[in-house]
Amino acid sequence: MTAPGEAARRKPARRPTIKDIARRAGVSESAVSFALNDRPGVSQDTRARVRRVAEELGWQANSAARALSGERAGALGLVLARPAQTLGVESFFLQLVSGIQEVLSARQIALLFQVVEDLDTECALYRRWWAERRVDGVLVVDPRTEDPRPELLTALGLPAVVVGGPATPGPDPSEPAAEPADPAHPLLSTVWADDARAMARVLDHLYGLGHRRIVHIAGLPGLAHTARRIRSLRTEADRRGLDHRQVHSVTTDYSDAEGAEATRRLLDAGRPPTAIIYDNDVMAVAGASVAAERGIPVPGALSIVAWDDSALCRVTHPRLTALVRDTPGFGRLAAQELLAVLDGGPLRTVQGELPHLEARESTGTPSPR
Repeated sequence: MTAPGEAARRKPARRPTIKDIARRAGVSESAVSFALNDRPGVSQDTRARVRRVAEELGWQANSAARALSGERAGALGLVLARPAQTLGVESFFLQLVSGIQEVLSARQIALLFQVVEDLDTECALYRRWWAERRVDGVLVVDPRTEDPRPELLTALGLPAVVVGGPATPGPDPSEPAAEPADPAHPLLSTVWADDARAMARVLDHLYGLGHRRIVHIAGLPGLAHTARRIRSLRTEADRRGLDHRQVHSVTTDYSDAEGAEATRRLLDAGRPPTAIIYDNDVMAVAGASVAAERGIPVPGALSIVAWDDSALCRVTHPRLTALVRDTPGFGRLAAQELLAVLDGGPLRTVQGELPHLEARESTGTPSPR
């Protein structure tokens, strides 16, 4: 049985309406609408009284109603189309969202966040958000080498900032680029990270230590930044005259399970690598665990580098060499660019801070073998 008063406690509080404000302020509903929307038709005294009553009642404008009237929805959208099991253990997106949220909170703008199964579902969600006027713009993450989203968002007229680099094939973003980011997609600005130079820094470090058999355990195939890192590794290998059979990349889903399995396959090879670069911190820690299970000393027989630094890299023994970047700052930059576009600013291609390599105990001179 339901305890006395329990049903009442469960019943949600009724939101105050324009009718409630009109009744308490002693004016018509149309006068309340004029006052709250800062339109002519009421005196300054009435406008002040209506707003004071609205504040006392805790009234907030309905976002759907604002959208139908042509005003902004007061929200930005962010969709992640990634395997759910990889998001629970990866710190990158949590840090990115924290930076985005910091900027939006200062403007009292909501972040509408959703995780979906695939790119088709993400595109369908954009269409629904646009039709319902749920968001004023979107932050597009994980740009693909072949990406339908820029064309879709341009056709819908939904402003967007692509986070992480160009979402469609084109000039390498590491080369000087003109603005805007992509003339074919005039509603899109881009905030990008120079993965090519970051990979060059990692190779400089490992090559300088004497490594010549280096494997990159990459993330999801098809992502633009995965392709850039793989391409940069090949370019850096060619520049140093290294054999592509000994310096190459393998792709995974970013999970610790696939990172560990890829590590096992590499260590079982006839000539295993002396250094492995992992595309995130979770896979790097999993790889270090595989080495420990097999009695392979790190860094004596195997050097390990994590692309993203985190607390995991700093508490693992030995501590992992990692690329350190300001991920919350990257999120802040992306949110600021989208708000600037919505405020009428120019479309731009903006480069984030280049990460620096923090050399720790997991990298060293390879032992002869």
